[in-house]
Parts: sequence; C-alpha cells; structure tokens
Amino acid sequence: MLTAIERIGNKMPDPAIIFLALIASVILLSQVLDWAGVHATYQVDRQRPAISEPVYQGGSSDIVEAGPTEPPGPGSYRIVTETSSVKGLLTVDGVRYIFTSFVDNFRNFAALAIILVVMIGVGLAEASGLIAALIRKLVGVSSKSTLTFIIILLGMLSSVASDAGYLVLIPLGAAAFMSVGRNPIAGIAAAFAGVSAGFGVNFLITPLDGVLVGITNDAANFADPADKIDLVSNLYFGIASTLFVTIIATAVTTRIVEKVLGDYDPALAPTAGGDGEVEPAVAEVAPEAESRGLAWAGWGTLAAIAFIVLLTAPPGAPLRDPVTDKVIGDSPFMDSLIVIIMFVFLVAGLCYGRGAGTLTTKDQVLATITKSWAGLAALLFLFLLIAQFIACFNFSKMPDVAAVKLGDVLEHIDVGAVWLLLGVVIISAIINFIIPAAIAKWALLAPIFIPLFLRLGVPPQTVLAAYRVGDAPTNVVTPLMAYFPLIVVFTKRYDKNSGIGTVVSMMLPYVIALSILWTLFFLAWYLLGIPLGPGAPVS
Repeated sequence: MLTAIERIGNKMPDPAIIFLALIASVILLSQVLDWAGVHATYQVDRQRPAISEPVYQGGSSDIVEAGPTEPPGPGSYRIVTETSSVKGLLTVDGVRYIFTSFVDNFRNFAALAIILVVMIGVGLAEASGLIAALIRKLVGVSSKSTLTFIIILLGMLSSVASDAGYLVLIPLGAAAFMSVGRNPIAGIAAAFAGVSAGFGVNFLITPLDGVLVGITNDAANFADPADKIDLVSNLYFGIASTLFVTIIATAVTTRIVEKVLGDYDPALAPTAGGDGEVEPAVAEVAPEAESRGLAWAGWGTLAAIAFIVLLTAPPGAPLRDPVTDKVIGDSPFMDSLIVIIMFVFLVAGLCYGRGAGTLTTKDQVLATITKSWAGLAALLFLFLLIAQFIACFNFSKMPDVAAVKLGDVLEHIDVGAVWLLLGVVIISAIINFIIPAAIAKWALLAPIFIPLFLRLGVPPQTVLAAYRVGDAPTNVVTPLMAYFPLIVVFTKRYDKNSGIGTVVSMMLPYVIALSILWTLFFLAWYLLGIPLGPGAPVS
C-alpha cells in the first residue's frame, strides 16, 4: 500500500502544471457548455440601491462610495429572478478577456501583496535567528512532563514562519526527547504533528490566513460582493482548535506512538558522516548573545505594540473607523492587520539581530529581506496561474451555474448543512493527498464551495473553518508534502533502517485521531452556534 502511494505520488506533476491544465480545461469546457446553452435561473435576495456619498480614504487618491452605516430596515431587500449562462472563453469576448485581463488578474490577486508584505517582517525575524531562538528557549525551560505538550504547541504556533518549524523545531524535538531519555523518533513525530497536522490554525494571525481569506473573498465576490470576511473571521475557532489539536496530539504521542516505538536503541543510529547526517538548520549563537538578543527583541516588541495601541486606542485615532469609531469590523485597524504583523516581526527581528550580533549592518538587513522574497519565486509563479484560473473560472459563469444546480439538488433532497460541511472536510482531506499545498487546494475548491454554501445560507467563514479541519491532518502522511522527504532524513539520523514507511506508520495514529475528533469538534462548534471570530457568526 505504501509503495503504491509513493509510486502514484511521484508521478503527480508540479502544482504549477496542475493549474496550467486546469486553466486549459476551464477554457475548453466553458466553450463546450456555451455551445450547449447551459444556464441556470434562480431567485435571489438583492438589496435595493442606497444613496451613497463620495469619501476619500487615507493613502489613496481614489474616491470610494460609502453607503449608509445603519443596518438595512424592512423592505430594503427584494426577491429578483436572475439567469446565469455559461460564457465560452474561446468566443471573441472570451479571448479578449483572457488577453486584456491577464496583468490585472495577477495585480489584483489579494494573496500576492499579502505574502510579499508579511515576509518583509517574518523573513527578517527568521533570518536573524529570532524564531529559532524562541523555540530553543521555550523547549529548554520545559519539564519532562510538559515537554510533549510544549513541543507540539510550538509546532502549531510555528506556522507564523513555517520553515522555522520544519527546519528547527522538528530536529530540536528529537534532541529534547533524547536528552530526557525518551525515543527521539517520538520527538520527531510529536513536532511534525504540531507543525504540519495542525497547520492552518494558530493563536495568531498568520500569512496563510491572509492568503486563504483573500482567496475566499475572491470566490465570494462574484456570488455576492457583500459577503466579505476579514483576517479574524476564524480567530476564535483557530485559538480553540490550537489547544484542542495540541491536547489530542499529546495524548497520541504518549499513549500510542511512544509505546509502539518502544525504548530507543542507540545502535540504530548511522555512523558519523553517513547518509543520515544532516547539517544543522540554524547557525549556533553564543548563549549570552542569544539571551541579549531575546531581551532586545522583547523590548522592541513591546515598543511596537505600544505604538500600534497609540494609533488605535484613543477615540478618533487613525486606525479607528472615521464614522463609527469602531476598532473591530470594517475599520482601518482590521484593514491594517497585515502591515501590523509585518511591523511587529520586523522590529522584533531587527532588535534580536542587533542584540545577538546576527544582523549588524544595513546591508545584511536588506539582504535578508531580499532573500526572503527570492525564496517566494516559485510561489509567486503559482499565484500568477491561480489568479488566471480563478478569473477564467469566474468569467465563464460556471461556478454560478454549478452552485445553482448543486444547490437545487441539495435543497430538493433536503441535505442539512452539517452533512454538507462534513463533505467539505472529507473532500479537502482526500484532495490533500494529491495537492498538499493549502493555498493551491483552496484556490481550486473555494470557487466551488463558497458560492454553493452562500446559496444555502452558510457564510464563507464557516466553509473556510471546515476546510482548515480537512486540510491539515493528512499533511503528515502524503509523500507529496514538500517537507516530507526532510522528515525521512531526520528520522534516518536516529534509525538508519527507517524510510517513508516508518514515517507514515508512526504518523497514521495522528491522522486517524485528528481527522475524527477535530471534525466532531468542528461540528459541535457549529451546532452550538459559537462565533468563529469577532463579528463572524457560524451561520
């Protein structure tokens, strides 16, 4: 079975090739459906036109139409009948659209700017050694009884800078377990579960959140532009899920994985300089320099937060809504979260670098930022293709027609929202085996799921939460996951006979436990009607 999975996985093309094929498929399929006259007629609630007035937003020379700030009253909406017909992309209009919108599609792709801006701060913090130093410090002060929980929790939080978790925390997890007389391979499993099986939820707002929210809004925009979510739309659920997944993964590690692996036999380790040896992921820093850097980073972070508070807390502050004076919701503060995250990480990274001596010149600082952007080259090209796919898919009206048709079928067979959300979890988990990248997968699924659930009265933030639950657990058993081969290398460091089968077999208990229990946790959250985030109701 494992051999078959590995063979099939090795034959799967790069995600960029997959999206090129999808774009070609959309173009051809849209033309066939256009010739066939495929369409859908449906009734929808539309808000009556409201009087607006032009206002000027700070930082922009564009005039923005600002509508009424009060909730719409009775009679503000009306039922209208609309028809969506599939538009062929090989027609005159379709070909014209492909050529004239190509640059705009990429430029307007929200994830593009988000990832570039955030990586200025996160990339600098990672390159300075701050992320690695924080992980080492927290692992070092934990007791044996809490070691597993802390390593897994740090893995969950490391998604702020995903490379740091894979490259630093996983080998440190093995070393930490071995230092207290436990099997280091179990330490690898625990850290890998935290970094990857819980990827997508966090106590903090991460760069991934910005990308997923951007794709979600792009998918919802052509169904109903009013259905826009923000970065904190899954925050409450993310915080609770982080703790829940950490507890479950800790129990799986101590009660199942460690018992199956048994005591560690040092004779299994390869000889020095053998194939199992890997270079340390992060250069060593003297303990006194690291402590000084962390202290400077702490003061710098407090100063950065204080600065943001000054811009937000006082009435009429720049980051409060100029009309309602609110902070949460549709406000400058919420619109600035990406910049705030970048700013805090940038300040903390600079302070750590100066204190620890890892960043001493302006040239080094600029070089680390340039390097962090250079490492995004492949992702940016994938963004280009994703943007074209979403644009072509939306232009064709196929998502509209598919959502209406599927919605009609589901409404007639009376399938409840719970079963549909369960279907999102299962489909996401299955597709994760062939498209492990969370961004690429959501770019494919969001244009299908979001309009469908909007038609059935389920908001985008709930669908996105279901996707997070289905997406993460199977990360640890798919050989197509980018860091999976590295985990095999780390395992070989302690067992020269280990391989893909070793990693998959020790991670399967996490997949089974999290897939079942996390799904039940999400369904319970939905049925209890708990908000998923500030101003983000579950239904």
